[in-house]
Amino acid sequence: MEPMSSQETADSQPHSAVSLSPNVPPALRGAESYHVFISYSSSDHQWTHSIISQLESCGLYVCYHERDFTPGRTVLENMSQCIQESQKVLLVLSPEFVRSRWCLLEANMSLFRDCLERKPIIPVLLQPGVSVPLHLCHLTYLEANDPDLMSKLLKVLCTPNQQLQSSTVMPFQPPSIYNGKALQPLIAANDEGLNKWDCGQFSDMEVPDQLRLIIEDQEKYREALRIINSISQNKVWLRPLWLRAVMYIIGVLVFTGLIANFVYMIGNNCFLNQEPDAFCFVSISSFISVPLGLIIQLCLWMKDDEKYIVRELQKAVGQANTILGEEKLLMGCRSNSKIYLVYVSLDGCKDEFAETFSEQVGAEDMFHRAMTFFSSGYACCLAKRHFPFPQPSSTGHLEGGVCFCQYVSQQLSRGEWT
Repeated sequence: MEPMSSQETADSQPHSAVSLSPNVPPALRGAESYHVFISYSSSDHQWTHSIISQLESCGLYVCYHERDFTPGRTVLENMSQCIQESQKVLLVLSPEFVRSRWCLLEANMSLFRDCLERKPIIPVLLQPGVSVPLHLCHLTYLEANDPDLMSKLLKVLCTPNQQLQSSTVMPFQPPSIYNGKALQPLIAANDEGLNKWDCGQFSDMEVPDQLRLIIEDQEKYREALRIINSISQNKVWLRPLWLRAVMYIIGVLVFTGLIANFVYMIGNNCFLNQEPDAFCFVSISSFISVPLGLIIQLCLWMKDDEKYIVRELQKAVGQANTILGEEKLLMGCRSNSKIYLVYVSLDGCKDEFAETFSEQVGAEDMFHRAMTFFSSGYACCLAKRHFPFPQPSSTGHLEGGVCFCQYVSQQLSRGEWT
């Protein structure tokens, strides 16, 4: 989604076949009872109600849940009816809205598709930095801090729907417009209190709302998460608690024996009656080096475990992506408790592999290996919109970005194949 500036609004109209009408509310037709249905989080009610008051003072009929929802019906039933009875839908996007009400809208697939296909959507970004839902990324949004917000809003709301096709609001478009877009990341179910050297576990009980419109075969999502959750902290070398306890006890016993030997030698004046021999030298050195070595080793164990867990998770995510890639979904992992999600089509890149390698079996095997080793890092780069190399000069298969085969080529040139 792109913000709509004042200059852009003013300049874009002469070039369009549409001329936005004066601020006169359009007539309500048929089953329409409202000019706009406003969906917002209750935590944003103060700002939203000030906008509602201004819109209603201009003669617009506004529908919102606190006043117009029918008691005794579910939220989704009320939202469906209000959308059907309204000419347009205005969404007040805030972090709380994305977490709550937008998930409700996305969860009802039929309602969501009907809303996008038949009703103009007007997103208003309440504050900068809000993570815009994937299915709104193609829309031009308004910004709450724009001093011309109300004039822009009135122009859109007072324009008949059929005249908005080439204007500031775009109807539903094919999924290709979402290519390369990041979704809400997955957070480990055991994130709270999770040590850096432990492995996060991700819930596979149900598919998140944001993915229900993307993944046709939801069992693939569960299978992918089962692969990721199979990474156990027991796979880390010397990670089991009982084994480390045994190593620690042995170290303590050795250290205690050295102390006892040292005390015995002092008590018998070994250092005074004779010249220090090799045994004395070894005893003194061990007395200092063994406990120091144990402390260093414990620290290295934890640090090495942390790196090992992340590496194992990245490999598992790569294997999961060989399944999810068919659904145009990739996962990325850079920590033990968070998985990035991006919507991206790899069809063009897969065809590129098939053309590069003459034998079909070889091409499929190479693409599978590339997915296993590189897809996690690629997904992270897409999610963060940053790649560890300059933008390639050649055109790839992802419009305006770096495609998967370009990423693989760059990584191979840097010797990253493992």
